[in-house]
Amino acid sequence: MLKAILPALTAIALVAGAASAQAGTIETIKSRGQLICGVNTGNPGFAQPDSKGVYTGFEVDQCRAVATAITGKADNVKYVPLTSQNRFTALQSGEVDMLARSATWSLTRESTLNLTFPVVTFYDGQAFMVTKKSGVKSAKALKGATVCALTGSTSELNLADFSRANKLEIKPVSYDSLDGARDAFLGGRCDAYTTDMSGLAATRAAISNPDDYVILPEVISKEPISVAVRQDDPAFIHAVRWTMYAMIEAEELGITAATVDQHMKDENPETKRLLGATPGLGTSMGLSDTWAADTIRQVGNYGESFERNIGTKTPLKLERGLNDLWTKGGLIYAPPFR
Repeated sequence: MLKAILPALTAIALVAGAASAQAGTIETIKSRGQLICGVNTGNPGFAQPDSKGVYTGFEVDQCRAVATAITGKADNVKYVPLTSQNRFTALQSGEVDMLARSATWSLTRESTLNLTFPVVTFYDGQAFMVTKKSGVKSAKALKGATVCALTGSTSELNLADFSRANKLEIKPVSYDSLDGARDAFLGGRCDAYTTDMSGLAATRAAISNPDDYVILPEVISKEPISVAVRQDDPAFIHAVRWTMYAMIEAEELGITAATVDQHMKDENPETKRLLGATPGLGTSMGLSDTWAADTIRQVGNYGESFERNIGTKTPLKLERGLNDLWTKGGLIYAPPFR
């Protein structure tokens, strides 16, 4: 009898656990009426407040996308600016629902912080910036140099590894914020500045004399940038992951913010599933069937967000590169929507 009862009890427990997760972060956000999203204190192109405190940027769009998927409106977001030192603590403690703050997905971060990195949203790599007048052409010429870096970031570890591997005896000078590290370098307190390539591009774009600075050619690390969430709520993890993938899938299918309604009439099975014309995918995650259509309509597809915030026509002038669709030689693609 006991053997017969145990499978039933197990099934009940699994259903109860799923129901509990479903009633977790997603229901809290719906009840609250807004997503609480941790972002950078200021990183041009990615997350930057204007004079009125209104945030825009590539990572801000990720917050807006998840808010749309869950609440139906992209503006239902409270942004919490976080430093590299307090970002993960804020997420672990529940101060924020998710983190969209240039966080590199790494083994130790996932295994020791009890966080999940649901999807790579930007492929980056660490590099160095120097003044043009320094005459330095290669990072391997930085022997004995002082290098400004961000405390609590993978940049510190990568810098130490690069220095040790190349016997450069680099002297790191660490700061609590990107602003601090950047300003120290621009103020002449370090020979070089190191962070992700995107961060260096943002720095050059924001200063009045960008031609006086050079980004060295070496890329010394892999930096798969992902949004981050806690591991305790599978339903919310799924919602965040597949919202990011919905923006990617929309670009591949040629669906833009302006053409969503037109594509709602498509007979393409993939398009019908993505936009909810074939129902079921949204409700399986506790979302409406139009969650993806709503997100694309209000935020745009992945390519639109990239080009609007950090692309070649913005001050950052970033090429798509690895962040292009797989059909165009990049690494970006979504798993099947079925």
